Amino acid sequence: MMKNPLENLHLTLILGLVVMVILAFALRGESSNWMELLRVAHIWFGVLWIGLLYYFNFVQIPSMKKIPDEQKPAVSKFIAPLALFFFRWAAMATVIIGLIIAWDKGYLHESMSFQPGFRAIGVGMWLGIIMWFNVWFVIWPNQKRALGLVEATADIKKASARRAMLFSRTNALLSFPMLYCMVAQGHIGTN
Repeated sequence: MMKNPLENLHLTLILGLVVMVILAFALRGESSNWMELLRVAHIWFGVLWIGLLYYFNFVQIPSMKKIPDEQKPAVSKFIAPLALFFFRWAAMATVIIGLIIAWDKGYLHESMSFQPGFRAIGVGMWLGIIMWFNVWFVIWPNQKRALGLVEATADIKKASARRAMLFSRTNALLSFPMLYCMVAQGHIGTN
């Protein structure tokens, strides 16, 4: 008897992608193209990235104070490293795919230099790039020390945890205007 595909995360994701591609071509017919699917990937990775950002800020960070010390290693050794893996690579994919889309559509330079008609998307792109930078060059290096993935003294671990938290909060703060700008460009009429 065949196992339920929902019991395997990788199979579930593959099936979701297959259904998406089938629907894309069935609903759009011959006018579908791979750039449309790339835009969906950009949105999907963005949702994963910001979803994990909100998980860290709304769930994990506040909960760690309430977890007994003997249970904290379950989070710091197993959950947090895996969540941080998806967090940073979703950030990378979101930014790279977004830049590819802007280049393909011919508005990369205009948006990055805030030219009229592209200001909202440009501000959103710059905010996303700043957030990506924070993930890769501030949050992740500090989390590696805080979680004990690299050698660090107790004082450095504590300082690193605080720095990672503050930059994660900075990204949470920036996520609101970034999301507004991304939506505003195409759906609200702001430029």
